[in-house]
Amino acid sequence: MTRGIGWYVHHQGAGHLQRARAVASALPRPCTILGTLAGLDTAGLDIVDLPDDRPLGTAAFDGQDGAAERPEALHYAPLNHPGVRARMARIAAWAERTDPALLVVDVSVEVALLARLLSVPTLVVRLAGTRTDRPHLEAFRSATRLLAPFPAALDGAAVPDWVRAKTLYAGFLGTPAQGPTAASRDIVVVFGRGGAGGSLADLAAAARAVPDRPWHVLGPVSGSGHKPDNLHLHGWVPDVEARVARAALLVGGGGDGVVALAAAQGKPFLCLPEARAYGEQTEKAEALARLGAALVHPGWPAASDWPGLIRAGLALDPSVIGGLHDPDAVRRCAEEIEALVRRL
Repeated sequence: MTRGIGWYVHHQGAGHLQRARAVASALPRPCTILGTLAGLDTAGLDIVDLPDDRPLGTAAFDGQDGAAERPEALHYAPLNHPGVRARMARIAAWAERTDPALLVVDVSVEVALLARLLSVPTLVVRLAGTRTDRPHLEAFRSATRLLAPFPAALDGAAVPDWVRAKTLYAGFLGTPAQGPTAASRDIVVVFGRGGAGGSLADLAAAARAVPDRPWHVLGPVSGSGHKPDNLHLHGWVPDVEARVARAALLVGGGGDGVVALAAAQGKPFLCLPEARAYGEQTEKAEALARLGAALVHPGWPAASDWPGLIRAGLALDPSVIGGLHDPDAVRRCAEEIEALVRRL
């Protein structure tokens, strides 16, 4: 009987689940998705839904437990938390029952180390930024191999050589390219689920500063007030890729999802990186700027800056960022995982 693999996904991470689904569909062996999956589309997937282990009484979670003391190899190990206990027990029971050939961990230091204690080989997903703190390095050391869901050209300059050598750079996973579309004058602004979203006042000021172009905003926007006629707020939409494909210029943060969209569509991209732990967005934005793949501006621009930024963004060569998209990334990643399993 063919041994399957597991793919652990981060808390309610739609992007993490999207890449797990994409790669799992290309694997030649069974794949089980493990995670807290309530509210996510798991149709057609073999899943193990895990108890929530986030801090009791709050939905906010930065991956830290705030403890005065904990083992230096861990980020999150709260005491007397029944969700943590039940979650880890369920993962261990699944591993004992199924004897997996490999567990992909996307992402959790604690689950990576648990898998090592359970004698299960791991492929640990390494997000962008310089993650040289003790817990991350111990998780990387515990792994059979590391997986970067972005191109090697976007890696941080301070990443240790041994970490690079252990990394499979898979490229952007689960973001299909869109076919050719008619040219438009649209500015498309995308706010992902991981950030604070947009401000109506800031967006209105930007749209007034460039009144000859329609502005279409995807994702959450807060605030109230007058909205200029050329500003269109769409909220969450199911056809993000199609809307981005119609853009003359894409504006968004430095998260993997937005950058992958810009690359897949080959769109001129104005990157506004948000503050994240380990420099996840700022380091990626710096790499994009070095490559000439995007125009980068720290934080939301002042209204007076927008006309010049739009002109400079539209002058970018979109083939540079388009060159970061690998249409075969999912297939190649699945082949690398299968090859890894066969070597174990």
